[in-house]
Amino acid sequence: MSLDQDAVVVVVFDAYGTLLDVHSAINSQRDLLGDDAQSISDLWRQKQLEYSWLVSLRGDYQDFWALTEKALSYAFKAHDLTTDTPLFQHLLDVYWRLAPYADALPCLTWLKEQGFKTAILSNGGPDMLRGAVESAGISSQLDELISVDELQIFKPSPAVYELPLTEFGVDKNEVLFVSSNTWDAAGAKQFGYQVAWLNRGLSGQLDELPGTPDVQVPSLDALPDLLF
Repeated sequence: MSLDQDAVVVVVFDAYGTLLDVHSAINSQRDLLGDDAQSISDLWRQKQLEYSWLVSLRGDYQDFWALTEKALSYAFKAHDLTTDTPLFQHLLDVYWRLAPYADALPCLTWLKEQGFKTAILSNGGPDMLRGAVESAGISSQLDELISVDELQIFKPSPAVYELPLTEFGVDKNEVLFVSSNTWDAAGAKQFGYQVAWLNRGLSGQLDELPGTPDVQVPSLDALPDLLF
């Protein structure tokens, strides 16, 4: 499969795991967490996503920050760590200023120079997203930060993928959606977007889910070659 690059007007990115390194919070404390550091980080991310899907299915929305805190609590307890420590609070604080991937700013800068509209479509709440992109130094390269919070349901609900169309007044084929998460890329493709799966090696393979993305890229550095 390939992109219809001439149709693309807006490039929409997932935030966590795509532009922002979700493991950078734990990475900042690896010396304290020792051999369990990666396991804690993986479980934190796993439960964060699982909780978002569960509350969507149940129809009892809780914002992404509340789920993020509950997920870290689960990960700590699973590793026999207490949450009543400065370390627990420090990790939560750091999550508001996750490190960007090195390819994020160059890619966004290039897109803006070429005249594309850019946006984030994320499960994160508005405050989380604003804090994250400002800390990461990429806020000026993004036209919109679109949060599921206004719908109170998480991706991969089709209603969420509708939001950029309303925001920019474009058709589905005019959007290139970029995500490192297989379930997110599949959801966006099922919705009708052109989709690039950013394979950062974080979340499974394309054949796990329906809705095969149009292209797979190893980094955001590959986007210019896709669009020109």
